Parts: sequence; structure tokens; C-alpha cells
Amino acid sequence: MAGGGGVGVLRLPGLHGYAAEFSPYWPGRVACAAAQYYGIAGCGTLAVLEQNEAGIALLRSFDWNDGLFDVTWSENNEHVLITSSGDGSLQIWDTAKTKGPLQVYKEHTQEAYSVDWSQTRGEQLVVSGSWDQTAKLWDPAVGKSLCTFKGHEGVIYSTIWSPHIPGCFASASGDQTLRVWDVKAPGVKLVIPAHQAEILSCDWCKYDENLLVTGAVDCSLKGWDLRNIRQPVFILLGHTYAIRRVKFSPFHATLLASCSYDFTVRFWDFSKPNPLLETVEHHTEFTCGLDLSLHNRGQV
Repeated sequence: MAGGGGVGVLRLPGLHGYAAEFSPYWPGRVACAAAQYYGIAGCGTLAVLEQNEAGIALLRSFDWNDGLFDVTWSENNEHVLITSSGDGSLQIWDTAKTKGPLQVYKEHTQEAYSVDWSQTRGEQLVVSGSWDQTAKLWDPAVGKSLCTFKGHEGVIYSTIWSPHIPGCFASASGDQTLRVWDVKAPGVKLVIPAHQAEILSCDWCKYDENLLVTGAVDCSLKGWDLRNIRQPVFILLGHTYAIRRVKFSPFHATLLASCSYDFTVRFWDFSKPNPLLETVEHHTEFTCGLDLSLHNRGQV
């Protein structure tokens, strides 16, 4: 894990990190979803980390009997997190308690690879995406899913809520499509054949409700305007292996970051003629998780 203004490192021996998410409440607090043996076998760990003047400390950790692939913070309780796991289940954890999980939702029939908590006010909804080719909608206060979204013809790697439009989320899949869904309407709203390769990640622009980015196995990032999906708004090239995760900046409309199986994290400004701003090469393994702090401009 790295922090802005110098690099902070914390090693979790025997574990491989799959997702990192900054707390929306606490500056410098990060949740990391990790798995043993690259998620192929073994257990998973949710690690909650805190950065201070001395470096990065492990605040709390929770173990699960299968690999953890994604994590999302609650938007209505600063202590609550949800993880998704290789056994197809979602787990709710409370960092104020030493044991856990509080609840387990087991409905997906294959790996639950993605989980996200809605950021729009007025709804407390969670979306999960699975290798069983479905996305599911959850209200954490209800013990079972509210509905299931079918349509993808390959595994779902990423499900991300729109930060602008209530009840709207996007999904990225091994079927080479980016899809946009509305929880109030059955069936898919929009299908974008975004790459000629598996799409591992997608994200919404924080400043433009019509703009999304996809990252794929073809090593490219592509920007998509939902009002005209015939061709991408931008294409960013530079990674040498599959792009594992991409995130738009919370502070700049045209800035984004991506991480890849090429061990690098790259920063881009798609408005510039030379969009690649920086390549960070301090990881020695696949770089799978990435997040940008809402509190501190430079913190990644």
C-alpha cells in the first residue's frame, strides 16, 4: 500500500491484496480485501489500516474461510464494511467489534468478485457482481437480495454505482461489454461493446454523469459517453499487461488512476495531448487494488 507524500508500506505475509478502499469518514483509514495463494485456495483477510505520522498500522483484521476479492465501506455507519468472497458470499463486518462477521449473505453460486455501496443520498443499497454472470441488489437491513440482474454472457468483474443517478450502476464483464442498469427497471438499460477483450474494471466520472471508463485485458483504458456509445471519448495506452482496476479522481474531472498486472500504477489526464502523467513502479507483484482518498488530494 502506498500513500501520497512518500510511500508507506505495510506487508501482510502470505496474503495478496485484491482491493483497497479509503474510508469515507476517517482520513488515512483504508480497508484491504486479501486472499492467500492468489485467491485460488486458502483463506481471506479483511485488513483495516490506518496511516499516521509513524507510517501505516494494522488497526483491525478479520479472517474468512475463503479469499476476499472486494470491499466497500458503509455510507451510513463509519464502522461497517462489506466484503465479497470466493465462496460466493458477502460478509458484513463491524470494526468496532473484534469478532465477525455480523451477517453473511450467500446467494451467488460462484465467486463474488465485486461489491459496492451506493453513494447517492436517500438510498442504502449495495450491488454485487459474480462469476455466476449475475449482479445482485441488496439492502443491508434485509437478509436476502432484493433482485438479480441477468444479461451478461461472461463473468462479472466489476459493479459500480453511479455517484450521480440514484439506482443506477454499471458492470464490466468477461463478455467484453460494459452495461448500465437501473434498479427500478428489469433488464439492462445500455450495452456497450467496449473492448475486444475481457473488461476487468470500470468507474464513473465524479464530475460528469454520462462519462465512464473501462480497463481491460487488452491493456487499454477507454472513456465512454453514455449519450454516444459508437466510439470511445478517449483511449489511454501504456500498460503492458491487463488493467486490473481503474478509478476517477474525486478532485479533478479529467484525472484518473489505473493499476495493472504489469506491477505499475499509472496516473492519467485524458484532456492532455500526452495523457500519461506518471508511472509508479514500487510494487513487485500484480497490482490489483487502488483507491484515491476523498480527504487528501495526493493520497492514493
